[in-house]
This record gives sequence, C-alpha cells and structure tokens, in this order.
Amino acid sequence: MSGTQSVDLVGDEAVSNIALAALLAALTAAFAYVSIPLPGLPAPVSFQVFGVYFAGLLLGPRWGGFSIGLYLLAGIAGAPVFSNAGSGLGYVVGPTGGYLVGFLLAAVLIGAIAHRSIEPKPLSEVPLARQVVALLAGLVCIYAVGVPWLVAVAGLPPAEALTVGALIFLPGDAIKIAATLALVKGGVLARQQSTATA
Repeated sequence: MSGTQSVDLVGDEAVSNIALAALLAALTAAFAYVSIPLPGLPAPVSFQVFGVYFAGLLLGPRWGGFSIGLYLLAGIAGAPVFSNAGSGLGYVVGPTGGYLVGFLLAAVLIGAIAHRSIEPKPLSEVPLARQVVALLAGLVCIYAVGVPWLVAVAGLPPAEALTVGALIFLPGDAIKIAATLALVKGGVLARQQSTATA
C-alpha cells in the first residue's frame, strides 16, 4: 500500500512540474512579445529572460530546463514565440540564436545553483543570497553563449560583439534581476510554486 502511495505522489508531483513548466514556457513566449528593437543593436531589449529566471528558480535544473526547452521547440516548430514574433530553426541559428541557447543553459544553471539538487525545493527555503548568485550566473551564461555566437555568425569583432551584445544591456538586466528578486521576496513566485505543487 505504501509503495503504491509513493508512486502516486511521485506521479502527482511530476504532473504538477510539467504543468508549471508548460505555463512558464507560455509565459516566456508572452514576454518575448514585449521587445524593443534598438537601432544598431543585433538583439532587441526583451523581457523573455524573466521566463528563464522564473523557470530556474521555481522548477530547479531539470524541470526549468524542460520548460525553456519547450519554449525553444515551439519556436523551432514555427510558433511565433521569439522576439519580434520570430520563429523557425533559421531564427535559432541566426545571429541572436546564441542567446536562445543560452536561455536553456541558464535555466538549468540557475536551478542547479539555487536548489543544489535535481528536484526543486520550496522557494522559501532557498536563501536570498543564493538566488542572487544563481540569477547572476544565469545572466553570465546567456552572455557567454550569445556574444561568441555573434562573433561567429554575424562576423562582429569580439570587442564590438561584447559591447552591443552584452555591455549595453547590463543596466536593464540588473533591473530585471532586481525585479525577479522582489517578486521572490514578496512571495509572489513562492505562492505560484506552492499552488502548482499543491
């Protein structure tokens, strides 16, 4: 009897994680529609990184990566879920595709640092300092893939790629991290997590 109950509980938890992963993938797609193209820059100012942060913090490395993987697969399949309603494999292998690949890796990294395990813990049990480190590491990961990708695909000199592909966006990215942490501190994300796993 206890074995059956354990299997049921694991199954229920997996269903909850899948549901939240799908929700966050859709949220990431919605954030991508809030994109502001800036003249002379290869990538727009976009809010989809919020979805990456939320996925890693709420779902941990495995399910957070699964969520952003769903988002990427939807875009590759033709759904207009990337910045400026972009879609298709051509978009992913284009000049800004490195940032999309970085999103997937960042969600896994954020989850791994924040939760220190494959399975997510309640967000209330993750110290704020660790959340800060996790989000900063995720941002570095995104740039670490996106900037060299610009050099390789767009043919930009490394210094220019670093400037237009990272440094210009740093102030805005700092604000996005602060906003994410404010949602965590305010309990908004924790409530979302507990609702999904209830």
